Amino acid sequence: MITDDRSHTIAPGILLRPVTTDDAEALARAYRANRAHLRPWEPRRDEAFFTAEGQAERLRDLAQLRRAGRAMPWVLVAGDGGEVVGVMNLSNIVQGAFRSTNLGYWIAAGHTGKGLASAAVSAVCQDAGERLGLHRIEAGTVVSNSASQRVLAKCGFELIGTARNYLHIDGQWRDHLLFHRILNDRDLSAPA
Repeated sequence: MITDDRSHTIAPGILLRPVTTDDAEALARAYRANRAHLRPWEPRRDEAFFTAEGQAERLRDLAQLRRAGRAMPWVLVAGDGGEVVGVMNLSNIVQGAFRSTNLGYWIAAGHTGKGLASAAVSAVCQDAGERLGLHRIEAGTVVSNSASQRVLAKCGFELIGTARNYLHIDGQWRDHLLFHRILNDRDLSAPA
C-alpha cells in the first residue's frame, strides 16, 4: 500500500502532491482547458472524461490502485487556488524481482518550457527509488514528441528503442520511443 503523502515544491508557487478525490473539479477544468494541447499525445476521450463526475470516477479508481500499491498519481498545482497545471502518474507498479513502473505526465499549455516537467519527473524518480523502493522507471513518447524526449533525456532516461503501434493515441495506433531509467541497484537479497 502506498500511503505517504509527500509533497514537493518544484518551482516557486508550484507544488507536486499526491492527487485526491477532492481534485476532480480542478482536474476536469485543467483537462478542458488543455484539450487541444494534449490531443496529439493522449487517447481520445469521451465527453464524460472532461466533467467533474468523470474525473471523480477516475480518481476513485486511481485511489484504489494506489491503496493496492499498483499506482502513484500526482498533480502539479499552482498558487493557493489549487489550479492544476500538470499531472504525473506512476502506473503498473510491480514489486518483486522486477521493481519497475511506467511514467506518464503532462504539463498545461501555459506552463510548458519553464522546467516544470523536468523538475517534477526528477522528484517522481527520487520518490520512486527512495520511498517506493523501485529499481527502474519506463516512459514512452509518441515519436514526434521531441519536447518530452528532451525532458526524459535531461532526467537521466536512456532510449531503449522504438515500439511499433504501441498505444492508441489521438485515434490511431502510434509508434513510440521507449526510455528507461535505472534508479538504483539495491541488493534485494541483503537484509533491510
